[in-house]
This record gives sequence, C-alpha cells and structure tokens, in this order.
Amino acid sequence: MKQAEYFSSRWTLIISTIGIAVGTGNIWRFSRVVAQNGGGSFLIPWVIFLLFWSIPLIIAEFAIGKFTRFGPIGAISKIAGRKFGWMGAFIVIVSSAIMFYYAVVTGWCLKYFISAGFGNLLSENPNDYWTSFSSGFQPVLFHFISLFIVAVIVLKGVKNGIEKVSKFLVPALLLILLILLFRAVTLPNAINGLSYFFTPSAEYILDPKVWLNALTQNAWDTGAGWGLILTYAIYMRNREDVPVNAALIGFGNNSVSLIAGIIIFSTVFALSSNDAINQISQSGPANTGLTFIYLPLLFTKLSNFPILNTAFASLFFLALFFAALTSLISLVELLTRTFIDFGMGRKKAILIVSVLGFLLGVPSAVNLDIFTNQDWVWGVGLLLSGGFISFAIIKFGADKFREDIINGFGTDLKIGKWYNFLIKYLIPVQAIILIGWWLISSVSWDPEWWNPFHPVNAGTALLQWSIALIFIILFNKKIVNKTLDK
Repeated sequence: MKQAEYFSSRWTLIISTIGIAVGTGNIWRFSRVVAQNGGGSFLIPWVIFLLFWSIPLIIAEFAIGKFTRFGPIGAISKIAGRKFGWMGAFIVIVSSAIMFYYAVVTGWCLKYFISAGFGNLLSENPNDYWTSFSSGFQPVLFHFISLFIVAVIVLKGVKNGIEKVSKFLVPALLLILLILLFRAVTLPNAINGLSYFFTPSAEYILDPKVWLNALTQNAWDTGAGWGLILTYAIYMRNREDVPVNAALIGFGNNSVSLIAGIIIFSTVFALSSNDAINQISQSGPANTGLTFIYLPLLFTKLSNFPILNTAFASLFFLALFFAALTSLISLVELLTRTFIDFGMGRKKAILIVSVLGFLLGVPSAVNLDIFTNQDWVWGVGLLLSGGFISFAIIKFGADKFREDIINGFGTDLKIGKWYNFLIKYLIPVQAIILIGWWLISSVSWDPEWWNPFHPVNAGTALLQWSIALIFIILFNKKIVNKTLDK
C-alpha cells in the first residue's frame, strides 16, 4: 500500500500528537482526581506511571504505526498475527465509542465559550444554567456543530487539515493557559492552592488507591493505548525518531496538566470558602460539577470588574474547547482511517463516520445517565486496549520489536533492554491490576453489580465489552482480510 501523506516536519507531527493527548481530561478531570487523592501526594505516583505506563505505550504506538502504515486493525494483525486482528478492532471500538460522547463534551465547551463571551454565563445561577442547558435540545445542536467542524478538518487530510489546524489550536491553547496561569498565581491567597497542589502527605502516598488512580489518570490524559498516536504515526516520515517523539509527547502533555492544576487550585483556594476541596473534588452528574457549575461561579468573583471576569471565563472555555477539539479530531481520524484501510476513499469514510458519530452520540447528549455509562464502560476499556498493544509486541518478540522497529531506520536515540521488561511484564501487570480494581470497586459500591442496566458497575461494562468482543472475534477473519487483502 502506497503511503499518500506525511506530516511535513517533526514539529508538526509533535504539535498534532500533543493535540491528541491534551484534552478536557488535562483541565477538568486532572484537577478533580488530584483533589480526591491528597493533592501533592498524587503527583508522585502520577509521574512514576508516566514513565512506566504512558511513555512505553506511546513509544510502542509510534513504532507500530510507522512500521505497519495501518490503523489499529491492520497494525495489530501485522505485528501479532492475523488471528489477533480482533484486538485491533477492539481498540477501534473503544476509541470510537469514546468519540461518540466526547463530541458531546466538545459541544458543551463550545456552548459555554459562546455564552461566556456574550456575558450570559456569569449573569445567571451556574447550577440553574447547567440544568437548563443539559436538559434541553441544545446539547444535540452543539454536538452536531462540533462533529461538523471536525469532519471538515479531517476531510482535508493530514497536511491541509489536521496539521494546519493543530498548528493553530495547540499553540493558542498553550498561550491562553499561560495567560490564565499568570492571573491565577497573582490572586490573593493563591499560595494556599499551590501549597496544597505540591505538598505530599505520607498518608496518601501509602494508600494503594492513590497509586491506582494515578495510573488511571495517566492512561487518560496522555492518550497512551488508545490507538490514536498509532494512527497519527502512520503519517510519520521514514526518518523520524520514535523514542524522542514519545518523550516529548509524554512530558509535554503532563506539563499542560500541571499548568491547568496550578490555575484551578490557585483560583479555587483564592476565591472560594473553606470547603474548597469538597467543591473541587465533587463528581456530580458526568463529572460536570467542577467545570460547568463551580468554575463559572468562581469567575464571577475574580475581580470587581465584570468585563474582566467575562474575559477570563471566555478564555478558559475557549481553551477547554480547543483542547476538546484537537482530541476529537484524532478520534474521528482513527475511525476514518479504519474505513480507509478497508479500501474506502477519505470523503466517503468521513461521511459515514460523521453520521455514525452524530447518531450514536445523541443518546449521551440527551441523557446524562447514558453519558456517564458510556464514559465508564469505554474509559475502563482503554486499559484493555493498552494491554492488547503490549500483547501484540510480546507475540512479535519484545527484543526483536525494540531492535528492528523502535531502534530501526530514522532513530537517533536507541532504546535499551529495559524496554523489554516494561512492555512484557509491567504493562500487562498494571493493566490486569487496574481493571481488577475498577471491577472490584464497582462490586463494593453496587450490591447489584451484575445488573447491566445500572449506569456504573461491573455488569454494564462486562456486557458491552462481551457484545463487542464476541462480534469481532466471530468476524475476525473477514475484518482482517478486508483490511490487509485489498
């Protein structure tokens, strides 16, 4: 298969891939999880798992995509063997299912940016505003608008679409965050937030749940194991360094999370009452409490000048929209690339993906329980995806993969044998432990853990995973042949 497009430079590849990793999870989920897990105590295992989970998987995805020039189905089939192509199909299903409801989140961010800009958001009660918005037709409308914008971008291809837009969106996002960072740290009493954010406590460091949550967050906010980086790596030039790119993505992404954390904690501690941590750590329906209810309330207290409050609220939700948009682009591109691998043209593929994305995202747009369910089921499913990537490399031969593919043509920084240990043992062990913890925890909080009609429990995840796995395993041969034998 002839490779038609490449990213024009390492810079554009990295900036586009950072766009994958930097999403709403860095800004709203990260701060909430930090608050729920002891503040600065959480950062220690979070950084450790960046090194032992995220970066090894990012290296793997870059190498697999560059070597195979296929999306997840073809890539896993070529690395692990044709009979394991269903693992690549599961990766596609998980990321696609996330795309359906992530487009809804992107629509929320766009709506709140527009509302903040016109001054409507800060003039109403934030809780009432969210309730009115989320219970009406508007989420469906903004879900459609977000998907339409992304479809136009992806339709233009890699250089004229993804690359060109990422070159604007990612630097603009970073600039906005830096402006908000400066304002946040100069607020009165912001030092209290910084102290909480960066001061570890032995009580939390020794808590296994904090470590497990740190691994979860790393899997979420770096994009490792999603198949998204693998998809962008298809468009890497041949002479491109895999390990250096992976390190830049991993550390760049976590730097954005730290900046977002400083902004959130400085602002919350400076402007809220003594129950700051209780407020920031609340989950609420679909984890909206912090971002779409509490922060708009904080922005009304930012200064004595309403116009400044409006400006900073607009900047924040613009940054959130840019972060969501770049991640949504990669999710749409992954499914689009899957159809292209089936022999379909990009125009037809993006049309099918857009229609599917809209229709299958509507339930999450109109019902927060469905949204929460999908977020739970496929969020945990990402850990299976990471495990499948690790399995594929083990089947290929970890040492052969490292020597021939990672350290192959174009690589300046060679990876040592330590990588074999990480990919063969640590990644699978982490995936198994974390999935087990999630499912056991769900049993403890839901007596009817087996009931698949509860939004968040083991039963609903196992049922939906089983349906997906049975289907793709039964049709594995046809799916793989359709991908590889064109």
